[in-house]
Amino acid sequence: MADNRTRRSRRNRYVFGGLIVMVLGMNGFAYATVPAYRAFCQKFGFAGVPIIAENGPQTDEILMDRPITVRFNSDIEPALDWRFKPVQRTIELHVGETGLAFFEASNRHVESVTGTATFNVTPLKAAPYFVKIECFCFTEQTLSPGEIVQMPVTFFVDPAIAEDQNLDDVTEITLSYTFFRDHDAEAALKAAALQTTEKTQVN
Repeated sequence: MADNRTRRSRRNRYVFGGLIVMVLGMNGFAYATVPAYRAFCQKFGFAGVPIIAENGPQTDEILMDRPITVRFNSDIEPALDWRFKPVQRTIELHVGETGLAFFEASNRHVESVTGTATFNVTPLKAAPYFVKIECFCFTEQTLSPGEIVQMPVTFFVDPAIAEDQNLDDVTEITLSYTFFRDHDAEAALKAAALQTTEKTQVN
């Protein structure tokens, strides 16, 4: 009888230990896949993530008959006591034209705090044609107490959007940023991956 209890106890410990290892392994895999997820989204505009390019439009073509409104939205997680807002709420431009916008952040903490921004575009189907040349996303920003900074975003809407009939109804695009309090950029990226996946499922 005692031997049976001992064997059951030992078996339960093995099962519990195996579950712990499995959970840790799954979490490790999730963190490891975040950089790949980010690179994939930025290259192909997947899940509402705009494409990031090093240079401006490859053509000088500006579609004067295709105006578009770009709206800017800002969010912040509760743990990060910053003020964060777009300097301008909207910009009117034409497809193929390069735009420049600014976001402003200020630290209301009594100590220096680091934040990391993630972003996405809506409607999601417009993401492959919304190209950012310069932005502050996925880069740790450390602000001293009371410090205020303005962060630029340079972008354009690819003229190839005019060839996609599925986007003929798109006259407005919203670029949203969310700041997370985190000293580990990869943790913020994981949150972004989960956030954009949830938005994809909703849409």
